Parts: sequence; C-alpha cells; structure tokens
Amino acid sequence: MTVRFVRPVSSSAYLAKKMAWSSLLLLLMAFAAHRFGPLTTPSFLAVVILCAVLGSLSIPLALHGLVQLWTTGAQGGIASARAIILALPAIALFAVGMYLSETRPALFDVTTDIADPPAWQKQPVADQLWLSQPTFVSPASRELQEETYPGITSRRYEGALDRVYDAVIKVAAANRIKFDKDKLAKGQSQKAKPAPSRTPQSGAGANGAASSASNPAVNPPATDAAPPVPDVVPIPLPRPSPALASLLPQAQAKGDLSLQGSMRTFILGLPFDVVIRLREEEQTVLVDMRVASRYGSHDLGLSAGIAQSYLRALDAELLGIAPE
Repeated sequence: MTVRFVRPVSSSAYLAKKMAWSSLLLLLMAFAAHRFGPLTTPSFLAVVILCAVLGSLSIPLALHGLVQLWTTGAQGGIASARAIILALPAIALFAVGMYLSETRPALFDVTTDIADPPAWQKQPVADQLWLSQPTFVSPASRELQEETYPGITSRRYEGALDRVYDAVIKVAAANRIKFDKDKLAKGQSQKAKPAPSRTPQSGAGANGAASSASNPAVNPPATDAAPPVPDVVPIPLPRPSPALASLLPQAQAKGDLSLQGSMRTFILGLPFDVVIRLREEEQTVLVDMRVASRYGSHDLGLSAGIAQSYLRALDAELLGIAPE
C-alpha cells in the first residue's frame, strides 16, 4: 500500500502575503495621489498609518507561517518571506516619521527674525481635518527655535536691491520655491509707449527743409546760453526687471519688499509656505525668511532644513561662500 505524504498549507502565511500586498499597493496609490494629485496631506498621513497597521499585522502572520514550515513542513515559506518584504516600506515610513517627531522640536513655523518675523501677505489657510495647528506662534516656540537652530539668522548683503532681488528669485527657483505669479508678473504686461520719432518724414522733401530753414522757431540757432538739445537722450543701464519695478513703489512706501510663495518636499510632496522679506538699509539689503508647514503642529524639522538650505545657497550666490 502506497502512503502519500500531503503537506499542510499555512493559511496564515498566505493571509500575511495578501495583507502586505494591500499595504504596499495602497501606499503607492496614496503617494501618487498626494505627490501629483488632489489628495491632501492629512488624508495621506491617515492612509500611511493604515498601511503601517496592515503591514504590522502581516508580520506576525508571516512569522507564524515560517514556524509552521519549520515544524510541520507546511507550505507558505515563500509567501511568508514575501509578506515581510512587502510590509517593510509602510512600516519604515511610519517609523521614520515617529523617530523625527520624537527627536525634532515641536515646531511648525521657523523664521530668521524672531523679534519681527516677516508677515504673510495672505495668511495661509488649509483644512486640517483630523490634524491641529495653532493659530499663532507662541514666544516659547520662538525661543525653542533659537536654541535648536542658531544658524537660522538674517542675512545682510551689500549692493542694490535689484541685484539681491534677482539672486533671491534665482535661488528660489533652484530650491523649488514658487512665488505667487500675480505678484511677480505684475507690471510685465505694461509696456512703455514708444518715443516719437525725430527722423523727418520721407515725404517732406526740399519744401519741408526750406520751410524749416525759413522758420527760426522750428530750428532755433545754437547760442552759448542755450546749447542745442541732442536728438538721443542717454538712459542709464541696467534697469530693474519689470517684476521688481512693479514692486519698488510698495517697497519704498513701506520700507520692505515681501515675496510669498510655496514649495513641496522632493519625495513625499509635503507642502510648505514661504515668505521672504527684503529690507533696504543704506548701502545694504537685509534678507529675512519664514517657512511654515501648511498642516499639523509638527514639521518634523523640515521647515528648518528648507530655510537652512535656501540661506546657504543664497550666501553662495551673493557672497561666493560654498555651501557646506
């Protein structure tokens, strides 16, 4: 009589594989919808937590499948190994977030000028959903920022305002900071009216020349008291850019020139609001910056990283200091 050995099947191993696959696919869809689509940050964080829970539940089931493989030879060893690998991305992302929330100070708004932070041109407003964010920054938070990030300070550069302005725009573009187009493009559509031509008309001919010669009021003779007026008046160059020219009256009236914009982190696409203030003082320009997380009361230290990266790049652009 032939005896056939039938291997048992570990149901926990295959269940762990399905849960891990669900966790990974849900995480990838949420990442794509948040980075390139309409999914908001609070919803994305909720999905990340759900994926981490699914991944965490699949790990014990996968380990149980490996134990069954070792003790009874049950099928499901490969499924258990795949479940562990597929569950790692969601668990790792959640673990990194928890680590940063514990090791970084609980700040959501950082600035280079703690005493007089740059004011928002338009207060950022976002639906926090299940997250919470204070409506103002407390003095204790500013003191905590000063202790934790002493390198985030104001920058003073020698030179004209238009030179510093051009560098600010250039460095902002390199750091993925997008300013409000309606404020930067204001005045670009306003074109200067062309100056009237001083060249005589082609149809004037000799009669026109004779009439101008006979009429001294049209072409008065040159005297020592009244030198002849040149046909072309020289214009000092270079002129400021049209965007800066439209903002100069506001800067001269208030003493400051503010630029407000936003940016997203490179990988996860977390949104941050940015405002940069330029203040002209004698022969120098004082540059201050403010970065705030749009959602939540803890930015995981990302606001300070954005400010430090931008200020180092601005120093390299205007002072020639290589960023560390």
